[in-house]
Amino acid sequence: MIMNLDDKIYVAGHNGMVGSAIVRALKKRGHDHFVFKSHKELDLTVQSDVQNFFKNENPDVVFLAAAKVGGINANISDPVSFLMDNIIIQHNVIKSAFDSGVEKLIFLGSSCIYPTHAQQPLKEEYLLTGPLEPTNEGYALSKIVGLKSCEYYNKQYGTNYIGVMPPNLYGINDNFDLKTAHVVASLIKKMHLAKVNDEPQVDIWGSGNQYRELMFVDDMADATLYAADNYAGDTFINIGVGVDYTIRELSETIQNVVGFEGELFFDTSKPDGMFRKVLDVSNFNNLGWKSNVSLEEGLKLTYEWFLENENGGDNL
Repeated sequence: MIMNLDDKIYVAGHNGMVGSAIVRALKKRGHDHFVFKSHKELDLTVQSDVQNFFKNENPDVVFLAAAKVGGINANISDPVSFLMDNIIIQHNVIKSAFDSGVEKLIFLGSSCIYPTHAQQPLKEEYLLTGPLEPTNEGYALSKIVGLKSCEYYNKQYGTNYIGVMPPNLYGINDNFDLKTAHVVASLIKKMHLAKVNDEPQVDIWGSGNQYRELMFVDDMADATLYAADNYAGDTFINIGVGVDYTIRELSETIQNVVGFEGELFFDTSKPDGMFRKVLDVSNFNNLGWKSNVSLEEGLKLTYEWFLENENGGDNL
């Protein structure tokens, strides 16, 4: 079922990096019938409020991009919130969508939910075949619950709830708070501050030898809309670029983009996290979609947005 331009679309998490990219992609395609609610207007952890929202607004299509997210440090220090808040948000939105008659819902997963020692590249069928990465286990468990919820609704009720599994995302509207940021945003801000403050060195967590597949968020949004129109399986599907880089390679590329001329120090006393998690995107590519934003191009666009909107400040 291809989305119609007159469909009423609810993007949960529209102010975040993922949700705002989906909104940009939808508007680019001509969609203009949206319903938005900020966190202040609608707390997705309050079940009765979410139920009333769906009953009153009755959207046709839902993109579930709202989530509590963070980098390795945040996941290690606050696993309870990453598990419980996300499960509650997902349950409230998915159940309320079903109760109000929503037939098309798109749920955003995360490649970190695959088993930490799974064979590479990661195929969809590898989910739940081994233990999870301990440093983000709470978040991973919550995302598994969300994907399985969509699968069960599809199989039991014939809905079209699509789970898409992107890799690590970065880009416009990213979170640059050094306490909670993911790897790309954290490295961009660290190197920018070191550059403007003429510091000789930037410290980076881990050995730098671990690998990450990185996808520019607007590229992800384009893939997500393509999946919404062209994929109808009961289970989720991987979307991504299918190529990964070491953290050292990523750091050196960001160093060049930012123009930081100091040294990079990899602190091996800090955890690396999952060693590698590159997605097998052959199933999605076979549907006719391929990534078209290179890592360097995406990083340049992200740094330009950072300079225009954050300006290296700490009040994030």
